[in-house]
Amino acid sequence: MKNSFMKHMVLAAAGASALVLGACVSVSDVHTTPNTAPSFAYYDVKSFGAIGDGRAIDTDAINKAIDAANAAGGGTVRFSAGTYASYSIHLKSNVTLLIDRGATILAAEPAADLSVGYDAPEPNAWDPYEDFGHSHFHNSLIWGEHIENVAIVGFGRIYGFGLSRGSPRSLRDQTPEERAAGTKAPATPKAANAAPIVPGPFGYPGRDTLRAGIGNKAISLRECHNVTLRDFTIYHGGHFGILATGVDNFTIDNLRIDTNRDGMDINSCYNVHVSNCSVNSPIDDGICLKSDYALGGVRACENITITNCHVSGFNEGTFLNDTFRRNSGMPGVPSSPIGRIKLGTEGSGGYKNIAISNCTFDYCCGLALEEVDGASLEDVSISNLTMRDITNSAIYIRLGSRDRSPPGVVPGVLRRVSISHVVASNVDPRFSSIIEGIPGHDIEGLRLSDIRIVYAGGGTKDDAALDPKEDEKGYPEPERMGHIPAYGFFVRHVKDVSFRDIDVSYAKDDARPAFILKDVSDADFDHIKAGHADGTPTFVLKEVSGFAIRNSPGIPDTRMDQPVTDGKL
Repeated sequence: MKNSFMKHMVLAAAGASALVLGACVSVSDVHTTPNTAPSFAYYDVKSFGAIGDGRAIDTDAINKAIDAANAAGGGTVRFSAGTYASYSIHLKSNVTLLIDRGATILAAEPAADLSVGYDAPEPNAWDPYEDFGHSHFHNSLIWGEHIENVAIVGFGRIYGFGLSRGSPRSLRDQTPEERAAGTKAPATPKAANAAPIVPGPFGYPGRDTLRAGIGNKAISLRECHNVTLRDFTIYHGGHFGILATGVDNFTIDNLRIDTNRDGMDINSCYNVHVSNCSVNSPIDDGICLKSDYALGGVRACENITITNCHVSGFNEGTFLNDTFRRNSGMPGVPSSPIGRIKLGTEGSGGYKNIAISNCTFDYCCGLALEEVDGASLEDVSISNLTMRDITNSAIYIRLGSRDRSPPGVVPGVLRRVSISHVVASNVDPRFSSIIEGIPGHDIEGLRLSDIRIVYAGGGTKDDAALDPKEDEKGYPEPERMGHIPAYGFFVRHVKDVSFRDIDVSYAKDDARPAFILKDVSDADFDHIKAGHADGTPTFVLKEVSGFAIRNSPGIPDTRMDQPVTDGKL
């Protein structure tokens, strides 16, 4: 097998002369005839002219190797040890990219005048409904569209050095090394930014709009089938380390991503399995499911599993070098990192049949489930999460009415969600866990069990008197609600909800109640343990009907079938 890596093979096409590629390597016992392709073949990009020294631009050689493998019916394009500077790499069907240990695919910096750079963003008639970054795919380091049977594997690295994170609009953004050294990334030339940007009703074109030649994604996939990403690392991946839209039968396994915006966005995809991945993304989401309108229609994110994964918000680069540094006050490093697992915000197509299990959160935002664009989020099971040092709500569930879809959209639904076996500590004292629907459109059928959350505490009586604004049309984030009047759970516009074996407490004295329920019906509580200050109720009930609690220390078993306008327990 090893010797075969250096052999050359002659490929022949039916009715044509034999073509000596000088780059296709086969297993020694594979035999070919003029009418058959090899069953197993390697195409080393260096044999197609790639230099791999980190300075020469190897784009053409890489794409030639991919074309040759595709033309032969399939094969593996190999990146042996070296650093391959490149602009847009075009994935093709039946081709695997193998990034060896010691190999790096480096996103090259565009020319200062943008005369040389990444593929131009393709036209998209549905731009008015989506951000630029979500609705264009070709302006990427590696992209594929309408292809199948594709893989990127190996223990090497993809380094998005020359990619922009979308905002601010620059040829590329500072790398962590440049931030530490106090140097600046090259600015986009004035001529390239001369055209005025006037945002439309949904923000497009907006702040993440980029000119032709600038790349903003490490890997971009649109409407593909049978895709595997396994074992490699993405460092500094731009606006998206991975943007996959309309990709079906999709496996993502054992990736490490340490990046300057979203780690991976799985968008309107069907049958996806994410496992054993670590994603550090201090400035944006770590693992994010979406279902936007970029494909010109509604398509659910459906049949998705996320398991055995880790998300965090350490300073970019310090996850991969194992120093795990937290905000140091450097420019561009957020004081409240994001880095979470999230469903949303884009939700035109909705979310169905989702399972998330055995995941850890460290120094980042908590779990977020959001449906704000008129579709449904339903049949979701989440279990076995551990969280430490959470910078907003440990659990945030939001039904909203932003309605980022064509006219005529009605509020969506959020129902049949189960969350169990969650442990969280040192959760931001400004925010409780939040479960909130829309007036007249309740979240339904929510089950929470075996949850223990230790909040940082410190809430005041003034905080307890607050009434957070509804803001169902706004961007769904806990921060937009301001400080929350409950320290444990704030529940509003919800029906048919149960809490079992819930333990909430705080590290520092807190003058807020543990639970506030407002406009809630059919709420069932069993075995609740909740710390509370002297003279502060555990529960505040406003416009609540069908409330029951039992087996809870300090609270007598109580059932309230009649509506309660303003009650306390």
